Amino acid sequence: MDGAVNDRGAGVHAYRTMDVPVAGGDLRVGVWDPVGDRTDDVLLVHGVTASHLAWPFVVERLAGVRAVAPDLRGRGRSDRLHGAAGMRAHADDLAAALDALGIERMLVVGHSMGAFVAVVFAHLHPDRVSRLVLVDGGLPLDAPAGLDPDALVSAILGPTAARLSMRFADTGEYLDFWREHPAFRDDWTPELERYLAYDLVDDGAGAFRPATSYRTTADDTIDMNTGSALPDALAGLRHPARFLTVPRGLQNETPGLYAPAHLARILPDAPGVSHTAVDAFNHYTIVMSAAGADVVAAVVREELAAARAASAA
Repeated sequence: MDGAVNDRGAGVHAYRTMDVPVAGGDLRVGVWDPVGDRTDDVLLVHGVTASHLAWPFVVERLAGVRAVAPDLRGRGRSDRLHGAAGMRAHADDLAAALDALGIERMLVVGHSMGAFVAVVFAHLHPDRVSRLVLVDGGLPLDAPAGLDPDALVSAILGPTAARLSMRFADTGEYLDFWREHPAFRDDWTPELERYLAYDLVDDGAGAFRPATSYRTTADDTIDMNTGSALPDALAGLRHPARFLTVPRGLQNETPGLYAPAHLARILPDAPGVSHTAVDAFNHYTIVMSAAGADVVAAVVREELAAARAASAA
């Protein structure tokens, strides 16, 4: 997709990638530069087994906005980074990406695990963040207590984690696997195919595998649910934050990651977070479908306007 152009209405973006030196290697970063005047910047942080190509639907609805989206370490073309992952490591990688682009401060949008990373990033690098948009992630999940690490990952991610150990003959077989996924049966698009094809890498033994390793996913899932980085960040949260939740989960099941009863328990402990329940979407389609991206992009535009107003004041 290098050199690709996204066009929606008046918004045109030229897409490029860059590699940013970080601890343990290079971080792949996607950048969508608006063709014409640039009004704002936004940092987009993807989910636990995703990549920066989860974001084109949202980006094409942000005319005039430069969008920056990394492949988090252990994912996409950042899959060969050495060293442990975890929320703090991801947060430091985001700071390095902004340094490489000469960006001091910007709105940060995180989806799924990326929302947890965004919260920790705002805590560890507060001067780099203006506001937060947290899409179906970022506040504590209703994870069962007392599980061993593998059982915890299975309880939260289920088949999403199991897929990481699978092997595929080629891209076509991988796309066929995903066509049967309940989250995408009604929302299959060329953009989704590009995202999925990008995820597939050579396993070195004549087959292909998802770029994200199970071990990296497990380490991050354990850290965001049982580590100290997230509780510390939420306790010290000082940035305005919008929190969007959807009714359906990773398998299009109900309830989603944030059941109403769980939300009722956790929202009183997050008084600085403004919550909106968004109907009709699942955990994936809220960012990787046209209708879901309409919702997310509208919120992003509102928060960009609020950030400009606060800066002017």
